[in-house]
Amino acid sequence: MIFTRSFGLTAVLPTCVALAFSASGSGAQEPVSWGADLVFHTFSIAAVDPATGESGVAVTTRVACVGNGVPWVRVGVGAVATQASTRTEYGQELLDMLAQGMTPQAALAKAIAADEGRESRQVGVVALDGTSAQHTGEGPGDWAGHRSGPNYATQGNVLVGPDVLAAVAAAFEASEGSPRHLADRLIEALAAGQRIGGDRRVGRLQSAAVVVADPREGMSRRSDGQTVNINVCEHPAPVGELRRIYDTVSGTLGYRELSQPAGNDVWQVKLILHALGYYRSAQQTLERDRGAQYFDDEIAAAVDAFRADQGIANRASGGSPPGFVDARAVELMWSEIETAGKADELRRVIKDVTAVRR
Repeated sequence: MIFTRSFGLTAVLPTCVALAFSASGSGAQEPVSWGADLVFHTFSIAAVDPATGESGVAVTTRVACVGNGVPWVRVGVGAVATQASTRTEYGQELLDMLAQGMTPQAALAKAIAADEGRESRQVGVVALDGTSAQHTGEGPGDWAGHRSGPNYATQGNVLVGPDVLAAVAAAFEASEGSPRHLADRLIEALAAGQRIGGDRRVGRLQSAAVVVADPREGMSRRSDGQTVNINVCEHPAPVGELRRIYDTVSGTLGYRELSQPAGNDVWQVKLILHALGYYRSAQQTLERDRGAQYFDDEIAAAVDAFRADQGIANRASGGSPPGFVDARAVELMWSEIETAGKADELRRVIKDVTAVRR
């Protein structure tokens, strides 16, 4: 199991992490700080990827365990973020209406009309076809607002200003159509808003979460289709912790330094150095055989040759272990791949081997 600062832990299935509590779980422990009224002043992004059918939400706030209340997803249907004076019932109600064929706008209008507390709410809903609807009442604290685009809706309140949502939107739009998983893109978008300043409060507990469901066969072991559920209940830098956990669990190249270990990221190094002509250049394509994930003398020599050509310390100069892959080496590998015009193709291949399944 993998732990972070949290109030509990759900089961962890192979090749997946679910920290603290599931957003759709029952009987989960609540932080005592929540009190009688559930209030998540926060910013979030709810989004879908029409190419894959994924739907997801990423959110952060200065209240513990935000993943227990704000994000709601349903496989093959869409995603909902319910925040400010949070009415958790909106999650299932809006997804039910989308599943029945209602548009996000019609569903949200119906839900809001029946809610006497609507002026204290903030809600974003996105359907699988990429359409969305949002509501920000007059009650959520300044700055509060929302914006949307194809396939996403981002909303926030008690923020340093509108630039937070602008940054979230820009980051998500920039990754549209890229060979990246939705969870990866959502975390990046959330981090962009956090860098601007995010939630303007200080001195409070901070949390963050990302939840994604994927309808494709074989992508989830669960009946609800969830593939990613990372709920960082409390951490000094929860958005950064989301990224660290996601990269670690998916085995993304760069999450650790490599010095003759074994793992999924070893295969990524082999793919990159093959594309650059340093590893088995006589072969047109690499076959992922039983030894693909092992860092042996052959790939270590290829890494050393690459480091030498890049002018960074290697074992020949007595500065590094054999085949040492650190952050600088990874940066240079991708820079060379970009220059060679092979980055997009290689990222599509790597995307298939870094999928997080739950």
